[in-house]
Amino acid sequence: MQALLFERREGRYAAAAVASRIMPGTGAAVGPLTLTDIDPPSLPGDGWQRVRPALTGICGSDLSTIDGHSSGYFDELVSFPFVPGHEVVGTTETGDRVALEPVLGPEAREQAPAFDGAAPGDGEDYGYLIGGTIRDGIQVGFCADTGGGWGQELVAHGSQLHMVPDSLTDEAAVMLEPAAGGVHAAAKAADRLADGGLAVVLGAGTMGLVTIAALRRYTNASQIVAVAKYPIQKRFATDLGADTVVAPGEVVRAVRRITGSAMLGDHVSGGADVTVDAIGNANSIEQSIGITKPRGRVLMVGMPGKVKVDLTGLWHRETEMVGAYTYGTDVWPDGQRISSFQRAMELAADADLGRLVSAAYPLDRYRDAIRHAAEAGQRGSVKVVFDQR
Repeated sequence: MQALLFERREGRYAAAAVASRIMPGTGAAVGPLTLTDIDPPSLPGDGWQRVRPALTGICGSDLSTIDGHSSGYFDELVSFPFVPGHEVVGTTETGDRVALEPVLGPEAREQAPAFDGAAPGDGEDYGYLIGGTIRDGIQVGFCADTGGGWGQELVAHGSQLHMVPDSLTDEAAVMLEPAAGGVHAAAKAADRLADGGLAVVLGAGTMGLVTIAALRRYTNASQIVAVAKYPIQKRFATDLGADTVVAPGEVVRAVRRITGSAMLGDHVSGGADVTVDAIGNANSIEQSIGITKPRGRVLMVGMPGKVKVDLTGLWHRETEMVGAYTYGTDVWPDGQRISSFQRAMELAADADLGRLVSAAYPLDRYRDAIRHAAEAGQRGSVKVVFDQR
């Protein structure tokens, strides 16, 4: 089968890191990603199924990997060579249309789930990540034994597959994975917004936009401020539920105006009840802390790497900083427990998330696709996908 294969080739990885600093997305041309013919992955055991991807997204973590900027934290949670791609809608051998929940949880590694009905990402001990018969890999798309969506076939455990209703298009279904991440983030914000309050979302790429949609539909936020850089991001942020959309340099002024706060150095005296950082660099983290009220909450949705940040304000203001990695079984303020993916099915339909899919490419145009994804906002796009239908 044809697949885009990412190999452990340190020299080419370093070249990608250098080239992508000049022009994002060029890691696809000079890095260790190649289009090649490989054997389809073998079924690891009972309960696994073959999936032929129809649409597969290109996400921020994929771009960080291809461009040589991914964190060393994941070095022990990846096996090489792997086929990237974890935002997948495809078809099983029996003809079922499914969306992939890519986290390789306990059941994929021959262990009991965290609890009855648990999602793959649930639990309080990640020891299962080094177990089972499959090689290391935190998700499908980063594991040598599973394949990934940037190939013609992958394997997934039954616990990772969700039936897609006929009412959802492929474009909406490929958005379920990021949408579940946005729902998961909203669930972590909901208690702080139970009586209303201000939520600010820094960044209006895919993850920022789906988080805005989830905050509007599933929390009691009285106001949502979105920080967007490009016209298409501003339009979608408004359509998906933001009350105010501002440019990056205007967010402090907007928060001060809404909350009636003063400035204390680089920090707003009051601020947002919840700030969602959907960017994940040093500047966005510092800004998130600076515009969040004392004893407020900062949610890290964007994947950070190694950053240098002054955390004195976090300490002084007793700010909570909470990670929002992927999805799971969310507990909402009303006591409801529901899978992020189940609620994402509702969100994808209700918010018409399929319209965020802006461009589709065949695998053999992967360099163009990755370059487009790296420049999506400035090129008037949001989500770029591979189309193997």
